[in-house]
Amino acid sequence: MRELLPDVERWRGRGERFALATVVATRRSAPRPVGSKLAVSEGGEIAGSVSGGCVENEVYGYAREVLDGAPPQLLTYGISDDLALSVGLPCGGEIDVFVQEPDPAVLEELLPLVADDKHAVLVTDLETGAQRLTRDGAELETRRTGLVELEGRTLFAEVLGPPPRLVVFGAVDTAEALCRAAKGIGWRTVVADARGKFATRERVPSADELIVGWPDEVLAQVAPDRSTAVVVLTHDDRFDVPALQGALAGNAFYVGALGSRRNQARRRERLLEAGVPEEALERISGPAGLDVGADTPAETALSILAEILAVRAGRAGGPLKDAPGRIHAEPQPA
Repeated sequence: MRELLPDVERWRGRGERFALATVVATRRSAPRPVGSKLAVSEGGEIAGSVSGGCVENEVYGYAREVLDGAPPQLLTYGISDDLALSVGLPCGGEIDVFVQEPDPAVLEELLPLVADDKHAVLVTDLETGAQRLTRDGAELETRRTGLVELEGRTLFAEVLGPPPRLVVFGAVDTAEALCRAAKGIGWRTVVADARGKFATRERVPSADELIVGWPDEVLAQVAPDRSTAVVVLTHDDRFDVPALQGALAGNAFYVGALGSRRNQARRRERLLEAGVPEEALERISGPAGLDVGADTPAETALSILAEILAVRAGRAGGPLKDAPGRIHAEPQPA
């Protein structure tokens, strides 16, 4: 929803209503993940996408009908003999798209939460289009966006919240490259270094936040959660050991460290001496990154970010042509 926010606010500022089409389910290699959206304004403007161009034209038509008074509609698209010459998904996947005009009262409450990256769950009844917003998804027993069954009804629960975070220890050249790449996919970035002359806006202009402080102070401040990746780029035990020890004690879904295999082995011994359990050390991705032959800071950053994405999606990170499952990962918990 966040990517549509500027267009939605612009339409609302002009007093225009809009219809919203949302991908509520996918099967096989669908082109866009669950939660993808296409918005159509009363004036005919379009924002977003539900299929990367395959079915947008037909969905646009249904959206216009909804704005003209038609009830919400659940649409299904996929390759079949009937659709081969008209509407279809050339990738061979199927998608279910729900088209409705959002509830104005719910929208009024929802948009500020989206703008401020607050946690919430938007629940939509796929039979009636009725919507409600809750700050606690526990009643639905879900922490990820998707279909849920409640009291015999099929609901679409959209889990909203802040973007994933990348916390980098060490304001070196690779840190800037990592922040630049991570921001390109919508992540929030934090760079920390105890050396004030390194952690400067001139050295790391792409970081959303720069912190001058020792690792224990930084970790207490940023409090890594299950949507946080931590990468240690320093090559000094004074910084490496407490940063990794603190990260492993938290809930970060990824903990990576730069350095040679020899350096990794030496660092492992230091962590064991510091009291880190041996099984916890298995969580460290070190040397961090996928084996893509990276050399420059930009290439190294790409390698590390690719591994972070693979870990987050529970993937091995190998060639897609060798992957046994579907291409697109399931939406991740907020």
